[in-house]
Parts: sequence; structure tokens; C-alpha cells
Amino acid sequence: RFLRICIVLAIVALTEQSGTQVHRHPNKISLRGETVPTFTLSSPELNVSLSTLGASITSLFVQDIRGEWDDVVLGYDDHEKEAQTPNNPYFGCIVGRFANRIADGRFTLDGKEYILDRNNGPNHLHGGLDGFDKRVWNVSRILPDGVIFTLHSPDGDQGYPSNLDVTAEYRLVGSTIELHITATSNGPTPINLAQHSYFNLAGHASSPGAPMTVLGHQVQLSADAYTPLDPTSIPTGDAAPVASTPFDFR
Repeated sequence: RFLRICIVLAIVALTEQSGTQVHRHPNKISLRGETVPTFTLSSPELNVSLSTLGASITSLFVQDIRGEWDDVVLGYDDHEKEAQTPNNPYFGCIVGRFANRIADGRFTLDGKEYILDRNNGPNHLHGGLDGFDKRVWNVSRILPDGVIFTLHSPDGDQGYPSNLDVTAEYRLVGSTIELHITATSNGPTPINLAQHSYFNLAGHASSPGAPMTVLGHQVQLSADAYTPLDPTSIPTGDAAPVASTPFDFR
């Protein structure tokens, strides 16, 4: 009943690895009136801001080849006031218990059927109406180069079985952001955690003439096939060739 996920976000920088500073900001207030601690981890290479609301990355400033700083992740103008609104795009947060969709908002485990929130048409998406992205996580520990957030999800939370305890450890080591996610349950339960940041490597506030959308990026994916979706965005189980489709990034 133990899951460990390691996500390393590596950003190429121009300087050598050096020390990290951790700064705790004055608390903010969420849309629901909760107290939300926030932090910034900074080094000469990177500057990343974190919110306990959703254990989220709210900004990531890096230097370009001219030495100019820009934020390369998308986010809200006021994360703490907007992240709990309905139909939000899950900017920067950790989604769970289960990232992506569960068809028809139900699953069977050990012969028992469980009914979940249907918050995306007929399906269950990213943990439900009150998923991990909308929770204020606890500050477990402040590290010399990072911070550890924790969250307890009780048995029956959004319809899922078993208690679940999740830890998200963010660290900034020179030019590398590290996120280590650990989840422990006291019984069987499906789990599929994800860090849900959207990136614009040109900087979302880049100057006129710069590539400001994904259409201005160069992407290569060595994939010959993709998984088609049904009308409700559930995979059909087929593998279709990417040739002559918008999904051909070879």
C-alpha cells in the first residue's frame, strides 16, 4: 500500500549550482476563507513560488539567453481566490486521488463497486468536485532548500475507499526543481497523482513578437500512434497512426 513518484523538472541555466533560499510569505486567504501559507524558493538560476492550496507551483521564473527573467508557468492572477472556483483549469496544482478521467464516475475494486463524483460530464475528473487541488495542504517541514506539504484523505473521500496520506516534497537544487510525492494507504484504493503545471517556455508575459503560445514552440515526439478518445474524452482502447493528423510530431 505504498506509492512513490519522483518528478524532476530540469531547467537549463547559465550559472553553476549554488545555495537555495526559502522564504515564507504572509499567509493568504482562500476563496473558502482558509489560511493559506505560501513560499518562494530561490537560487541564482531559478525562482519558484509555491502555495499550500493544492500544493501548487504558482510561478517559475528563469533566465533566458539574454539574462532576462520571465515566468514560464501559467497561473491565476490570484491563485488563492481562483483555484477553488468551478471549472478551473487546475493550474500548477497536484491533482488526486486520480488524475484524468474515470469513465461513468465508477469503478469496481475487489468485487465492490464504488460511485464517484461526476464532475466532467458523465465522468469523474482529477479526484472529483473537491479534489486535492482544492485542499489546503499542511506544512510538515521547511527544509534548507525546500518545503514538505502533507494531506490526509479519509476513507470515503469523494467516493474512494481507504485512508490515504500524501506527502509532496518540493526542493530547489541550483537549476533543478525536484518534486517527490509519497502516498500511503491503509487499504486498497486507486491512485494516480500528477503535478498539473502548464508551461510556456517563452514566458507567458513575453514581449511582442516572441512566441507566446504553444504554436510558437518546436516539439518532437517519437510516436507513431496515439490513443483516440470517445465524445466524452475516454480512450477507446484503439491505437491510431499519427500520420496525416495534427498529432504527428515526429
